[in-house]
Amino acid sequence: MKLFCSTHPLFVIVTSRMKRFVFLVGVLMVSLIVIIAINTTRFASKQLTVTPAQPVAVDTEAAALRLAGALRIPTIAEVDTTLIDHAAFDALHAYLAQAFPSVHASLQQNVINRHSLLYLWEGTAPDLDPLVLMSHLDVVPVEPGTESNWQHAPFVGHIDTDHIWGRGALDDKNGVLAILEAVEMLIQGGFQPTRSVMLAFGHDEEIGGRRGASYIADRLEMAGVTPWLVVDEGGVVLEDHPMPVDAPLALVGIAEKGSLSLLLSVEGPGGHSSMPDRETTVGILSGAIDKLSHNPFPGQIGGVSKQILDYLGPEMSLLPKAVFANQWLFSPLIVRQLSASPSSDALLRTTIAPTMLKASPKANVLPARAEAVVNFRIVPGETIKSVEARVREVVNDPRVEIKPYQGGHDNPSGVSSTTSEAFLTLQRSIHEVFPEAVFAPYLMVGGSDAKHFSRLSDNVYRFLPVYFREGDLARMHGTNERISKADYANAIRFYHRLIRNVGE
Repeated sequence: MKLFCSTHPLFVIVTSRMKRFVFLVGVLMVSLIVIIAINTTRFASKQLTVTPAQPVAVDTEAAALRLAGALRIPTIAEVDTTLIDHAAFDALHAYLAQAFPSVHASLQQNVINRHSLLYLWEGTAPDLDPLVLMSHLDVVPVEPGTESNWQHAPFVGHIDTDHIWGRGALDDKNGVLAILEAVEMLIQGGFQPTRSVMLAFGHDEEIGGRRGASYIADRLEMAGVTPWLVVDEGGVVLEDHPMPVDAPLALVGIAEKGSLSLLLSVEGPGGHSSMPDRETTVGILSGAIDKLSHNPFPGQIGGVSKQILDYLGPEMSLLPKAVFANQWLFSPLIVRQLSASPSSDALLRTTIAPTMLKASPKANVLPARAEAVVNFRIVPGETIKSVEARVREVVNDPRVEIKPYQGGHDNPSGVSSTTSEAFLTLQRSIHEVFPEAVFAPYLMVGGSDAKHFSRLSDNVYRFLPVYFREGDLARMHGTNERISKADYANAIRFYHRLIRNVGE
């Protein structure tokens, strides 16, 4: 007797249900493929179609000489205000007045908090909200002991056939001088803006901008100024990047991360290293740091990180385009892939970076106190308060004292509009000067003076119109900082174009 023949009722029921299950799975798979295909087809490009601007003539060699002159003046940012070289900043002010006579004859100039500069180029319709162009006058110091590693000394303003060398060539005297070059050219050409133009140059951006750009923003706020568009440094035209896009990326920061440094400390009996306790202050502190390192903040696609994918995705080949067009399905895969690169991982999450350690002064002494400073760069959506609470939860050790480290701490900035006329004007200007680049908004993972202007306007953006190629990111704040003459001339052209587009 056959227990389960093809006509047996139980066999028929099971077979029928399996067929229905397979059919449903097939329908779901086909539906999924159709949805993916439709979303991919509808994933339209957000790049503007514009005619590249005719490059304005720039006297590249003369402009290079003027930038080199500014690089020779060591306007170094100092946390300890008693160490500020006031004479250096005074010398830079005098140099700019001499190098750009038309600017200083035509624009109103105000010195803010002794060293920052604010210029007003009044338009023919002064009731219109102004354009504000920003950069900063200060530079970071050269790390002691690395001077001999420089191909050309950092404060001699060396010029060779292709490059201008010196501290500030990329960050950020090139921005200050390029803006002034563009305004000088426009004045000499008889241009008068309809919308007023303001130039805001802080003197302490490298240490937070609290005595420079913040004071300038206070002055404008008291005067009731609401900028129509603010453009500071930040994003660049990036040639080497981890995204599957076969073109340079023109990245415009629409927000920047906040910053918090926490001091973790452990106290114990100390003593001689020949008779250590099972757990020393260094061991306990190391355990706390290890917990933080192995419990990163969650990475996610949303807000600003979603915006960059929405702009770059349509410019990719079919397979990655399909992935980015269907983030609802593939977001775990996208997060995993982007997390593999430090530069893209920082766009997705609040980052954790132990930066400073202090313990015993001698190899054979157990320290009675061990300290570590951990720096957190905070994504929009998190706050200083929420980050500190999570750190306490993860460390979960009453022996570890946790408190804010000295210096300023900032919540993430506001997120600027990507639909306003001001944003579209900035995008159009970038396309006109960098037609080969793919434009995208992004989250600035460092800090800039722009954060102080977020309270004045919804249209605050971060873009330095300079190509960054392999090795250039390491030159900022590092050794052998330089900018090519061609890139510097193109930066001048960009500011020239932007002022015309806004001012007209």
